[in-house]
Amino acid sequence: MKMLINVPETVVADALRGMAAAHPELAVDVENRVVVRKDAPVAGKVALVSGGGSGHEPLHGGFVGPGMLSAACPGEVFTSPVPDQMVRAAAAVDSGAGVLFVVKNYTGDVLNFDMAAELAEDEGIRVAKVLVNDDVAVTDSLYTAGRRGTGATLFVEKIAGAAAEEGRTLEQVEAIARQVNENSRSFGVALSACTTPAKGSPTFDLPAGELELGIGIHGEPGRERRPMMTSGEIAGVAVDAILEDLTPRNPVLVLVNGMGATPLLELYGFNAEVQRVLGERGVPVARVLVGNYVTSLDMAGASVTLCQVDEDLLRLWDAPVRTPGLRWGM
Repeated sequence: MKMLINVPETVVADALRGMAAAHPELAVDVENRVVVRKDAPVAGKVALVSGGGSGHEPLHGGFVGPGMLSAACPGEVFTSPVPDQMVRAAAAVDSGAGVLFVVKNYTGDVLNFDMAAELAEDEGIRVAKVLVNDDVAVTDSLYTAGRRGTGATLFVEKIAGAAAEEGRTLEQVEAIARQVNENSRSFGVALSACTTPAKGSPTFDLPAGELELGIGIHGEPGRERRPMMTSGEIAGVAVDAILEDLTPRNPVLVLVNGMGATPLLELYGFNAEVQRVLGERGVPVARVLVGNYVTSLDMAGASVTLCQVDEDLLRLWDAPVRTPGLRWGM
């Protein structure tokens, strides 16, 4: 496989050096693998810290900035960051108001963030944690016990980040983050496997003419394989899988997310089908976001995430944000 890299061993460090050069508003510690907004710590403000394996860009480093994360910890490709990174990030952004860890439900992330929370508290930093587990496709997988954390991570980080920007307390920001996660569900589909730099070949075999329904963001197995389907058929399967688990009483935020190799031409077409299915199912839509936000290297495919919102959550979603990967209102 051809890749725009030097050697596999330096992929993450090279990407962080490039991020630092492109975004001077961020403090990027390449050696210690921490990305921090340069104005941190912000007096009186709860800080949000997240992280995970690299390969899902712009998640998480691309979501550091005003209105969203205070810091992010990138691990090696598809590998959890280590507790030292998380503690370093928490210390860099803590203003005394506390730090919220946003953790996707993958075993390595959960264990390391738990350990980091204990170490940070030993240093006098108040820490709360929120687990994101929105994927309805499978209960347990290669990397998880329970449901996987996927597209709803963006909703949690954006809405909780806006709440923190308003000056809400750690307990209030944690409660908002939990509410967003509880109100969110996701379902993804892969049209091709992804290729890690270290392996240099697809991580699983997906024959020509087939797709995988319910795939994870690391290439974990989904619910089933089927012959290739139309965009409209895939939208029906994804939305119905979500609505089997979520009965929205309020309008929803919709994220139509590319897995890394699917062009916007296809994603917008897929979104048209998702909107059609939601309309047929009587689900009102408040806002729509389309693009590559929670990716899986070069995987072709897409995921759909719905988040039921009330007036407060919608206002927080609409609040200004300025990060490399998400920005409006500023």
